[in-house]
Amino acid sequence: MIWVPILLGAFKLIVFGTGMFFAIKWHYDQGRKKKAEEAAHKAQAAVEPVPTTAE
Repeated sequence: MIWVPILLGAFKLIVFGTGMFFAIKWHYDQGRKKKAEEAAHKAQAAVEPVPTTAE
């Protein structure tokens, strides 16, 4: 019966390790997505002319 805590401890480490991996990956991907959107927005703003008001 000494194998039960070893088995459950190994399972816990695997579950938490997997969860941490995907949490870090998700945050990293969100940062990349935000940077890509900002770059696209800046590129779009550079292409469009600035509207001027005619009085």
